[in-house]
Amino acid sequence: MSDTIAGLRRKIGSAGDLRSVVRTMKAVAASSIAQYERSVAALADYYRAVELGLSASFREVESMSLPGEARGATLSGASAATGAIVFGSDQGLVGQFNDAIADHAVAALAALPGPVRIWAVGERVQARLVEAGLASTGMFAVPASVTAITALVAQILLEADALSTQGRSAELYLFYNRPATGAIYTPVTERLLPLDAAWRRKLMQLHWPTHNLPEVLGRGTTTLQALIGEYLFVSLFRACAESLASENASRLAAMQRAEKNIDELLESMNSTFHRLRQSSIDEELFDVVSGFEALSQ
Repeated sequence: MSDTIAGLRRKIGSAGDLRSVVRTMKAVAASSIAQYERSVAALADYYRAVELGLSASFREVESMSLPGEARGATLSGASAATGAIVFGSDQGLVGQFNDAIADHAVAALAALPGPVRIWAVGERVQARLVEAGLASTGMFAVPASVTAITALVAQILLEADALSTQGRSAELYLFYNRPATGAIYTPVTERLLPLDAAWRRKLMQLHWPTHNLPEVLGRGTTTLQALIGEYLFVSLFRACAESLASENASRLAAMQRAEKNIDELLESMNSTFHRLRQSSIDEELFDVVSGFEALSQ
């Protein structure tokens, strides 16, 4: 009996330590969610400003070729190059986060013609893609903070630039989990390239927010190239930040479920411990009473 009580006491102590770890991870995940959500919110206004700048610039410079558009005679006859960036996680304890985006990417890529070069952001999602039969061209480490996203975006832009030189037109798709109202996240697909005529017309139709017509200072092509660079950067930065916010939200939900399970386990073990301890005390009392009665007789 005493060995069983001692064993339960050790298990209760271990479960208590595990609950402390889970609560710490919950706090870290909640803090991370806040910083990524603030980053996404801050990008919204800047993204809108870049779009308005592009709209104004396109009205002055309509003949400029854009990144990913057909290169005509330069690469005549060459097939289109298609790439995909799949944002996942490097760490576990995120529930179905990697499975959801990997399954979404596999289904979407299966509908695309020709071979697709795939870059995974995170070891976990890369492993999931390999299991689904999609070999990745490369892998990027998941940023550990908002400030580290810039370096990742720079690496992706280098790969996108190399991709655009392999065919007449380059297509680049982004697959990531986006925070959703009423759910933790939802997998989304975004086509980043090519910046084609349809994309240009859509921007040119944007309504200018004031009655004062905009004026592009300096050389129009220089300004337009700078705005396109900012557009690509902000689009990638936002996708990464939303993926990281979703990852931490998924981890927070997983830790909440783990904490609930640990609390239920602790309640059960404490109940068993107290019952066994009371039974042991009762046995000792019965022995004392029996001994006293024997001595009295």
